[in-house]
Amino acid sequence: MTILRGLAELRSPENPAVPLTSATLLDWMGGPRTASGKRVTEKGALAFSAVFRCTALISGVSSALPLHVYRDGTHTRVASQLLRNPHPELTALEVWRLTFVHRCLWGNAYVQKLRDGGGRVRELWPITPDRVRVERFRPTEANPSGKLFDVTDDWGTQHILTPREVLHLPGMGYDGVCGVSPVRAAAQAIGLGLAAEEYGAKLFGSGNLMSGILQTEQRLTPDQADALKQRWKAKMSGLDKAHDVAVLDSGASFKPVSLPAKDSQFLESRLFEVEEIARWFGVPHFLMGLTAKSTSWGTGLEQQAIGWTKFDLQPTWLAPTEQRITKELLGAGVEARYKVEGLLRGDSRARAEFYRVMREVGAFSANDIRDLEDLPPIPEGDTYLQPLNMAPLGSDPTNDDPDDEPVDDEEGEDGE
Repeated sequence: MTILRGLAELRSPENPAVPLTSATLLDWMGGPRTASGKRVTEKGALAFSAVFRCTALISGVSSALPLHVYRDGTHTRVASQLLRNPHPELTALEVWRLTFVHRCLWGNAYVQKLRDGGGRVRELWPITPDRVRVERFRPTEANPSGKLFDVTDDWGTQHILTPREVLHLPGMGYDGVCGVSPVRAAAQAIGLGLAAEEYGAKLFGSGNLMSGILQTEQRLTPDQADALKQRWKAKMSGLDKAHDVAVLDSGASFKPVSLPAKDSQFLESRLFEVEEIARWFGVPHFLMGLTAKSTSWGTGLEQQAIGWTKFDLQPTWLAPTEQRITKELLGAGVEARYKVEGLLRGDSRARAEFYRVMREVGAFSANDIRDLEDLPPIPEGDTYLQPLNMAPLGSDPTNDDPDDEPVDDEEGEDGE
């Protein structure tokens, strides 16, 4: 109870020790107010299409990859009921997709570990990060890491949990306790994008984009103005009136209205903000629908997708998840690994040629190739072939007698 009280007092916005820039105070105020005037929160940021797309892309691709358990240092798979069915309601894909969404938005994912009577983890329940506060205290024998999680459940009750009860998946951070929220880090860029979107909506909804103005030097009553407007629309609206000549009386004149240059520039700023958010999340432009710069990296879209997998998806999102699952959920002697070969391999023809060469030189067996294709092994599929045309020079690969060696002609002549 003392720890719970200490955590509550430490987080309280009324505590003078809490700086105005603390994450706790920003959460209490509903997110930081950016220079654009927009408050940016993790949930509200999804209203920006670029953030939604990056989050959906990273979480969708990562959670859809096959996640297998192998014996340490081998390709032998081990069945894991926990990873196959971690939740009584959610599928495995939905559980891990939710954790990646939380990491994309909050920089941290929290999953409660429910154990059976024998102490083995049987279920995984994701926890929304805005219900969790993490603090580190002096390590003890029961809690070697010193981490404590203050979790508020669906009914408003607070619980103090330890790493034995919570699987914490932190993103990139600077203190070793929690990851930094990408949304908070990119709050200015996201706020600018939301402000530009709101400005565009108001611009189109305020009537500033009307086609033109009917102007007359006479003062018209509302009925006369409406009648003049209806006459104009009746004479000049419709495709059949295209290139027709209008006749205006009572000194009326028509002045067309176009979008000013200063207003049209906000369209370019919106495009730039999409590129900026893609940089924050490490997503290639072509996956954001920005195909104008799709050939700036690599030789094409395929190479860009492979580069994204190698340089961002694997080291930033997949590898930390693999190691955390191995460390906290699996027993000794096994490890979790994602099958990313499906994202790294090229087209079918290039892949078939690669497998053929590796099989012919004896580097791959049939089951090695099937494993890379995420197919089950076959009987007698672990045999490695030795190419006959790569035997030592002068030897006969078909001769089973090791004593029958080739005789050097010069040595034979000297012997005579």
